[in-house]
Amino acid sequence: MSLSRRALLAATGAAGAAGAAGTLGAAAPSAATGRPGQFRVRTGFDRLAADGYALLAGQKVGVVTNPTGVTSDVRHIVDVMHADDRVNLVAVFGPEHGFRGTAQAGGSQGRYDDPATGLPVYDTYLKSGQPLADIFTASGVDTIVFDIQDAGARFYTYIWTLYDCMVAAVLAGKRLVVLDRPNPVTGRAALGPVLDKAFATFVGREPIAQAHGMTVCELARLFNGEFLSRPVALETVKMSGWRRGDFFDRTGLPWVPPSPNMPTPDTALVYSGTCLFEGTNLSEGRGTTRPFELLGAEGIDRRWAETANAAGLPGVHFREAYFAPTFSKFQGKTIGGVQLHVHDRDAYDPVRSGIALLITAKRSWSGFAWRADNWIDKLTGNTRVRTMINAGAGTDEVVGAWRSDLAAFDSVRREYLLYR
Repeated sequence: MSLSRRALLAATGAAGAAGAAGTLGAAAPSAATGRPGQFRVRTGFDRLAADGYALLAGQKVGVVTNPTGVTSDVRHIVDVMHADDRVNLVAVFGPEHGFRGTAQAGGSQGRYDDPATGLPVYDTYLKSGQPLADIFTASGVDTIVFDIQDAGARFYTYIWTLYDCMVAAVLAGKRLVVLDRPNPVTGRAALGPVLDKAFATFVGREPIAQAHGMTVCELARLFNGEFLSRPVALETVKMSGWRRGDFFDRTGLPWVPPSPNMPTPDTALVYSGTCLFEGTNLSEGRGTTRPFELLGAEGIDRRWAETANAAGLPGVHFREAYFAPTFSKFQGKTIGGVQLHVHDRDAYDPVRSGIALLITAKRSWSGFAWRADNWIDKLTGNTRVRTMINAGAGTDEVVGAWRSDLAAFDSVRREYLLYR
């Protein structure tokens, strides 16, 4: 019996997915130690494939994904599904940075045919509502599959790509299947201010916390139950083996940078706090090998690190640092600032630390300024953080101002959680 290349690839793809699925009850290498460990996560895609793609049977399928949509042996799910006769994959939809990940922040790949598969790739970046619904209609799909690794922060735009796809799927009469992946910074708690709807943008469409503490499937359920005027026909495929207290390095999964400036899980750990520096005249470390861990500007010296360390923030130390970004703010200039070193990630609170860094930067450096467009208000989801810091408020006072809103969000959030 002869096998076509497509059939052979399908067989190896199914074997790979089944192999990942088959490790559920067995010891698997720990990403942290390289030795047999306790944790091994099967992603939503692993479980979908192991079930023979039954959820997609008889459907023309389109996939919303990016380079993070990979199997445990780092083959892209689009390549795997395209090679499998059990899936009728007819389109791919690319978010910010593009499907194959060639674009920098604020960019996308546009409409093209994927050279590897020949599939049409449609650009979804900054498209929502009826224009996005029209793209879904034109693609000819019946079911849209979403599989993208999130970073756990409200202003990381992929979760709003998910939201926009849900809204557009309702308008186009399409079904949506969301495949789960871990929240890399755990799902233990929601942290930070909750978005005021008056500040809704693509870095925050709806009132969720700055660090939401949810997976993408949990967020899809929350969006469907709380925010969509009409619910989408939604299916979610859970992971197995993931627990709410697991950081990414306990999952056994490979880390693929979800965007060019999210190179490691360490970046995700600090991102929900230090991304606030996008709203200032300081560099947030873009153009370095440690974005969001390095922060600085011309004229900053050791005094910022000394002031930040004196704040006694749990789980983190601040090192006086000097660096020259290769692009973005201060391109090619040597600037001073701090590098965050998280030494106890269980004790570390990224949002509180981000607020403390804003306050100490303003107090220790006379050149501190907010971006002229008040982008900080879009990132925090309110004017309160900026105006309180301007008025001289301390970290405890600023953090205390969102406590009641956060408690209200957390009570709603808990209704949609899928994991312990």
